[in-house]
Amino acid sequence: MTRRFEGKVVVITGGSDGIGLASAQRFAEEGAQLYITARRQEMLDQAIRQIGHGAIGVQGDVTNLADLTKLYERVGRDHGRVDVVFANAGMHQPVPLEALEESHFDATFDLNVKGLVFTVQKALPLMAAGSVIVLNGSIAGSKAYPAQSLYNASKAAVRSFARSWTIDLKDRGIRVNVVSPGATETRLMRSYFDAAPGAEEEIIKGIPLGRIGHLEDVANAVLFLASSESAFVAGHELFVDGGVAAV
Repeated sequence: MTRRFEGKVVVITGGSDGIGLASAQRFAEEGAQLYITARRQEMLDQAIRQIGHGAIGVQGDVTNLADLTKLYERVGRDHGRVDVVFANAGMHQPVPLEALEESHFDATFDLNVKGLVFTVQKALPLMAAGSVIVLNGSIAGSKAYPAQSLYNASKAAVRSFARSWTIDLKDRGIRVNVVSPGATETRLMRSYFDAAPGAEEEIIKGIPLGRIGHLEDVANAVLFLASSESAFVAGHELFVDGGVAAV
């Protein structure tokens, strides 16, 4: 195990489950001083026990700007800086166009777009040259999956932010990139497969590499984008999808 993040201060939103938790474990193992957020205290406590390595949990909701302020005030008091932000918190709520209601729009865009924007903005006072921002997107931002137009659009916005913020932050020496997973073996996806016999097999048929992604596949990509190994990569979207978006 390398120690690429020895002494680095890393903040991950939505770090108590799935891709956020898998990435948090890797950052901690590689020496980071890690801060994660989650809305539910019990899941946050469980994740902190699982991660170990002195990781710190700050309960909060990224759609609540006061909670984000609380997060960065804590990090500022402890370290006075942030070296890496992984804006990971998000949601997936498939709803056909004909069934969309205002509540669906608000929930998806508040978390996937508004929450991500202010997660980044409120970190900036603590970020210096050489800091890195990684945004969690999705191949759904590039492909038209049915019955999830809100989700697709929210992830297309994430891709656009990486382009815009690369220009906005270039003079400060802060890099921004997007990791965009395809179908990945999360707890929520597994529950979907369990409830829909045959769905996993159908999805795999469309994946050139012939399998669902593992959490570690995405975490590896996140750490690459956050590390000095990607020092000349900026404004980029890294698909972690077994080849779906590329071919």
